Amino acid sequence: MTSDIKRSEKMDWSAFLNPIVGNIVSFIYFAIIAGTIAVVILDNRNPVKTIAWVLVLTFLPFIGLVFYIFFGRNIHRERVLNKKSYKRLTRKPFQESLPQASFNGTPGQNELIHLFRNTNQALLFDGNSIETYTSGEEEVIALIQELYKARNHVHLEYYIFENDAVGRLIRDVLADKAKEGVKIRLLYDDVGCWHVPKQFYEEMKEAGIEVRSFLKVRFPQFTSKVNYRNHRKIVVIDGETGFTGGMNIAERYVKGFEWGIWRDTQIKIKGKAVYGLQTTFLTDWYMMDQTLITGSAYFPSIRPAGRIVAQIVTSEPISPWKEIMQGLTLAIHNAKTYFYMQTPYFLPTEPILFAMQTAALAGVDIRLMIPQRADSRLTHFASCSYLNDAIKAGVKVYSYQKGFLHSKLMVSDDCLSTVGSTNMDFRSFEHNFEVNAFIYDKDTAMKMKDIFLQDQKNSRQITGKQWKKRPLKQKIIESVVRLLAPLL
Repeated sequence: MTSDIKRSEKMDWSAFLNPIVGNIVSFIYFAIIAGTIAVVILDNRNPVKTIAWVLVLTFLPFIGLVFYIFFGRNIHRERVLNKKSYKRLTRKPFQESLPQASFNGTPGQNELIHLFRNTNQALLFDGNSIETYTSGEEEVIALIQELYKARNHVHLEYYIFENDAVGRLIRDVLADKAKEGVKIRLLYDDVGCWHVPKQFYEEMKEAGIEVRSFLKVRFPQFTSKVNYRNHRKIVVIDGETGFTGGMNIAERYVKGFEWGIWRDTQIKIKGKAVYGLQTTFLTDWYMMDQTLITGSAYFPSIRPAGRIVAQIVTSEPISPWKEIMQGLTLAIHNAKTYFYMQTPYFLPTEPILFAMQTAALAGVDIRLMIPQRADSRLTHFASCSYLNDAIKAGVKVYSYQKGFLHSKLMVSDDCLSTVGSTNMDFRSFEHNFEVNAFIYDKDTAMKMKDIFLQDQKNSRQITGKQWKKRPLKQKIIESVVRLLAPLL
């Protein structure tokens, strides 16, 4: 009898407490959601991105909260690099003694140079030669040849450095040079190389190579770093020769896929512009290693290697400006005759899309080339959702048919070209650490233009009529995915 009464009392208490606990948990959960939405709004971001986050948090609260914790929070310079150190690093070691390049450019070129000087402290370097590679095989061969010439140091920075045939080949070359006493430093992106066995990098360290991962993602710091990745591709050899562009170290950049080739663009620079690549690498190295590396061995006196004038421009989420996006927006606005661009992903920010539309409506020949098939279906659907906005304004859109177009090449008016790691998408412009070479040279621009036109022969132009005829299912998927475009 007594035990029955006790059980009855317990049941009564459970019946009383369960709803209260449930209500408290629900209140706390929705308070967190409401608080997160308030934080997103008060952060004063791009309104499009703010609305996207609010919609996700409102209609998919649990999933949205998880996504925001991992991918949505803003990063500030103070979290990865204190102001004093940043000033020391951006006050380039050679800046005081290096005479500024004398360049009589067009008004548009001069505006762009001035913009990058103000927003990015990007110096203008003359006396350069540039060689362009559109084949992964050619680029890897050229890279290995230059690596074997190294006498003092080799600095490498990649988003991806795979443990495959190409990755192991480059690793072995670096190990050979380390045995000769050459200082080798490698910086790879932790997220970009998540699936690469850590033993691969341990073997490099055992061979005498200094290896660091960029913004290592580990709990509990995971959530503050996963969304901000180092997408740069940089090689600096003895401070005199540099490589940059869209190519990482991986076999697919050489062999492509079963369904087509991998088409990319990489450049080799000889001359003073390598100082810009070196500064970028050493800044990133300091962020991860807390070692400030300067000295004449890293910024040697360089004889002119050619007549090309260039700027090395970086962008990063810890900067107060969106340097490369601002530069491209200005370059498109300043185009008088044509502006051609290649990108694997086309998720443009409002300023970029508006600049393209405005220039095309004004009669400038604006051409955009994207791959017919991409390595990410979700991102490709989002890219397709923007094409109608471009086409209806008169932008000529081409779909590359031969394989995957990963090139980030742009050229304008036979006088300006740029190659680098930056895609035409929200992630590159706002979240990633990127680097581009902006080249003010007619001969280089003509070569880049020819590369674009050769690729155009392997492409299909997408007309407005054709685009309207695509299946309704595809249109719906594109429209839905577009809502997430600022978050991709």
